[in-house]
Formats: sequence, structure tokens, C-alpha cells
Amino acid sequence: MGYFVIWLMMPSNTFYLHWLPHIYAKLNSTYFGRQGSDILIYIFPFLFIATLGCVFLHLVKYGNAHDERASKGTLFASWSRPAIVKGPLGIVSWTELCFLFMFTALLIWSISAYTHGMFKSITRQSAAMMGVKVWQAKLESVALMLGLVGNICLAFLFFPVTRGSSILRLFGLTSESSVKYHIWLGHAVMTLFTAHCLCFIIFWAYTHQLSKMLQWHKVGICIVAGEMSLLAGIAMWLTSFPRIRRKLFELFFYTHHLYIIFIVFFVFHVGFTYSCITLPGFYLFLIDRYLRFLQSQQCVCLVSARILPCQAVELNFSKCPGLMYNPTSSVFINVPSISKLQWHPFTVTSNSNMEPEKLSIVIKSEGKWSQKLFEKLSSTTPGQHLSVSLEGPYGPASTQFLRHDMLVMVSGGSGITPFISIIRELIYIAGSTSSKIPKVLLVAAFKKSADLVMLDLLPPLSGTTYDTSQLQLQIEAYVTREKEPLKAKLPRTLWLKPNTSERPVSAVLGQNNWLWLGAIITSSFIMFLLLIGILNRYYIYPADHNTGMIYSYSERAALSMLFLCVSIAITASAAFVWNKKQKAKEMVQIQNNDMPTPLTSPRPGSWLENADIELESLPFQTFTRATKIHYGERPNLRKIATECEESNVGVFVSGPRRMKQEIATICSSYVATNLHFESISFSW
Repeated sequence: MGYFVIWLMMPSNTFYLHWLPHIYAKLNSTYFGRQGSDILIYIFPFLFIATLGCVFLHLVKYGNAHDERASKGTLFASWSRPAIVKGPLGIVSWTELCFLFMFTALLIWSISAYTHGMFKSITRQSAAMMGVKVWQAKLESVALMLGLVGNICLAFLFFPVTRGSSILRLFGLTSESSVKYHIWLGHAVMTLFTAHCLCFIIFWAYTHQLSKMLQWHKVGICIVAGEMSLLAGIAMWLTSFPRIRRKLFELFFYTHHLYIIFIVFFVFHVGFTYSCITLPGFYLFLIDRYLRFLQSQQCVCLVSARILPCQAVELNFSKCPGLMYNPTSSVFINVPSISKLQWHPFTVTSNSNMEPEKLSIVIKSEGKWSQKLFEKLSSTTPGQHLSVSLEGPYGPASTQFLRHDMLVMVSGGSGITPFISIIRELIYIAGSTSSKIPKVLLVAAFKKSADLVMLDLLPPLSGTTYDTSQLQLQIEAYVTREKEPLKAKLPRTLWLKPNTSERPVSAVLGQNNWLWLGAIITSSFIMFLLLIGILNRYYIYPADHNTGMIYSYSERAALSMLFLCVSIAITASAAFVWNKKQKAKEMVQIQNNDMPTPLTSPRPGSWLENADIELESLPFQTFTRATKIHYGERPNLRKIATECEESNVGVFVSGPRRMKQEIATICSSYVATNLHFESISFSW
């Protein structure tokens, strides 16, 4: 709360004329100078919250993961209902709308306070002393104000895309569900910064000072660096609009790596001291990004691929038994033989409790990259090798869907994949605990009858011993473009030969990943403080004695950024190497206990041998009896949803935008008070 009070007070004269000078006077030291005060005010609070969040999530992980019935209250249930269904913002809940209004109010308040404070000091006399007209002086103030307000949006820009963020988990969010916040903030940042630049250019043009655009000042604002940062930002901005992003994804993907240039030259533009305002989110993102880089350098063990007749493939990876993840988790996949730079997200369909040695994903051929992968696997012969790198898994902190009395899961095409993991989790809970599980209605819409093979992925493997009869499941499958079943090819399983250097999928920081992440945040920050303290005390302070008017801002910014990156790299690498050694010891113990490994052939009764579902198995028969197929028609979603009589119905949708909008419209109705909407999708 204190941190948000700072943001609220920043635009006021009280903060700049009274609070800040007092803070600088109290905290001024030969080791940190004014920079130390900004680090304490702006960076420390968020890193402290992130560290405490890591400890909290570590403790919660060892609680009862399936005891969700206590959170069944409906006090705040209405806040999660859709408030806006159609529009440029997409589907927005009342909670999101409330926070959006508050954030917008903060921006309006900042614009008003900055403008009032700046205009108050502009008079004809002061403008004449500057050699400009009154309107020109006000235009310069407006340009400065737009940059200051843009910094507010930039400060929160990287939080939503930090995949392993403890802060997002504390709010019950995941990086996938928070990407839209990153999009909103990105548009706001670039709008304000572009207006900031244009206003200054107009001001310089009217006052005959366009030569300033080529100045790189040693002390103070560096204009050329700001222009470089803005150009990189505009390139990312223009390629991020939906029409370009979806049609030219590779252009969007590669251009978005310019965020490095954007941030680096932004720091050069304003100096490291002032950039402390916007650095906390990027600091946590940098830790997360480096850990992802370390994880992606190790190729994972791809054991088999099931080629489905619906132009889809199921990839089965070997997994460390200790790796646990919740349903609807996702991983990012890279296949170097197709593209060394492209990473694509996919939902994990396997269950970490029922399938402790396997992690599976399903990839539908719906784009250039996935089509190339399908063609490559279709032409691959058994026993060959395919190198794959993986990041993740990332997912929700708990199984929140258990708080409902009934689950209505609506999917379109490959959107059924998140629900496969949910259904398998319900089977596990029903067979291993006494917890009451909700009823399940799965409404799956497919274009062709060949896509019905996706339903074969729902039941667990025939080798499992879980009783599926306790699951109250009803499946309504719709084939929209065919009026009768057509004969389709049978799935084909392709066994692949892993390399000895490949390892099973495991958490990047082991089983205690949250504790290790908290340790990395803390230790890297302490190391960073030590390095810049030594730099300031023995190199910078003797030159300018904390006046900030002698030593080059650019050199200080470059050294500070270097020390920040070095601190993160050293601490994260040390944690990664330590956990890698521990995982190697665990794998040796597993091999000594005669458990299947990716380097050995399948044992009788293992999941590798039973990769293909036997049609006569009990789970398959249970799912077959619960399935009703409709040809040549579309599901009447309104009728299906309104016929649910349970008092607490969770309505999950994963599919095309129109399907999500239709379900959201139904759930937002004041009549359907028992329906609680939730969207699961990667279509941003």
C-alpha cells in the first residue's frame, strides 16, 4: 500500500518539493548517492513482495492441493462475471474493469497534477526569459508531462509477461491470462511516448532548435538515446496489431526482441537513477527470461509421437517423477530443425499424478510452423531422432475449478486440449481422495468427423488403475461440416530414439523452485547493491561528490546495467547448476531402482508400451457410453448453459473468439446468476 501511495503522490508538489528532498537528505551516502534513494523507494518494495510471494507459494504447495471447497463462497463471484463482451479490449470482467478504471484514474490524475504544476510556473515573464512564447513553453511542459505519465505504464509493462512470477500467482493469475494486460499497457506506453516525442519535435521546430535531436549529452537527458528507444518501440508496436500479428507471426515474433534495445536506450535516455522508477518489473522479467534461457539450452527427451488423422500430433516427453503441475498448464516448444528462434505455447494434456513419467502435448496443424512439424513427423521413420527444447511448464497455482458443483466445458477444435488435463485430474481425485468432484459436461465442436479422434485422448491409458465410473461425465460432440460419419485413418504411433545427452522434462529450479526463485531475487539484488556501492564510492564519488553534474550519465547507466545483468547471471546460474546436479543424482537413484528411463526400452506394463489406447479398456468404454455425437449441426450454447440447474456452475470455454463471446454474453446475463465464466485460450 505504501508503494501505491508513492505512485499516487508522485505528480504532486508535496512529493517533489517536500518528501523527495527530505528522503534524499536522509539517505544520501558516499556509496549510493541519490541513486540509492530511488532504489529504496521504487525497486525494493516490489522485489520484497516478490520474495515473500515465493515463500508463501512454497508453503502453499505443501498444503492440500485439492481442498478447494472452502473457497466456494459467492461473495465476490459476481465480480468475475463478464462486464464487456465485445470491443477492442476483448472480454473484460467486472474486476478487470474496476482495476482498469482505477489505473485510468491514476493516469488522469497524473496528467492533471503534472500539467497544473508546470503551467502554474509559466508566465509571460518566465517565457520571455526563456526566449519563447507562452504557448511554446506550455507545449514543452506538455511534452515532458506525457513522458512522465508514460513511465507509469512502462513500470507495469513487464509484470504480465513474467511467466514464473510469484506476484501474478498471488493474484491468482497466470502469464497466459495476463498477456492482454501487457497489450493494453503496451498501447498506452507507445501512445504516450510517441506523443511525447512529437510534441518536443514541434517545439524544437518552432523555436529553431531541431539540432537538439542529434545531441547526446554527457550529463542530463540524452535525446538521441530516446529517439533510438522510440524507434525500437514503434517497430514492436506496429507489428503487434492483431491483423499483422496473426498473419505475419514470424515478423511480430522477431521484431518483439527489440525490447532489449528499447529498454537499454531508455535507460541511456533518462539515466539509471530515474529509470529506477520503471525497473522493478523488468528486473523480475530479466530473472525469469534468463532462467528460461538456461532451461531451453538442454534438449528434452521426446520418446514418441502419435500422429492423428485430424492433422494433429501428440508429443510424449519423458518427465522426472518429481515434476508436478496443475491442469491447464502450458509449455513452450522449440524445434531447432524447423526454426531455431521460434517458441510456441501448447497446453499440457497429461496429468502429473496419473502419469508421473510422461508429459504430453497435442499440436494441431493450424499454421506454418505446426504444419511443418506435422509433415516432418509424418515422414519420419521409427527409431529416428527429433531434437526438441522446452520451457515450463507454467500454470495456475491451484485447481480452482473444484469449487464449482458442475463444470460446463465448451471447446472448438483443438481447444479441447486444456479440458483433457482437467478431466484426467478429476479422475485422479475421484479415485485417490474422498473429495467431492463436480459434474462435467463437455461440449466439443469439430469441423470434420476425423477430428473426433481428439476425444480418444480424454481417457487415461489402459495401464492405469483409476476407476472412471465415479466421474459424472457427459460428452456432447458436434461435427458441424459433415452430416454423416466418414471413414478415417487410424492413429499411428511413432517411436523415436532419444540421444544420451537429452534429459527428462524437469522444473528449471527443481522441486523447491519457489524457494530458489526467492533466493535468486534476494541474492542478486544484494550483489547488485554491493557492486554499485563499490563503483560509486571508489570511482564516481571522488569525481563529482554526489552532485550528479560531472560524471557521465551514459557511463554510469552502462555500468549499472552491466552489474545488474552480472548479478542476475551469477546467482541464477549458480542455482541452476546446483539443482541440475541434484536432479542428476535423483535420476541415478531412479535408474538404480529399476524404474523406466528414456534411455531404456519399454518395460511390460509401462506407459511407453501402452501408448495406444485399447478400445476394449474400461476407461475407453466409460467414455464411449458418455459420448453423444451430433452431425451437421452446431451446439445451442444458450440452451445448454441455461439448462444447468446447479447453484454454482463453472463455464469454461476454449476456442474461437466468437464462441468465447457467445458464452460470455450468456454468462453476463443477470438471469444466469449461477454461471461463472472463465476463458482458456492462447488467441490474444
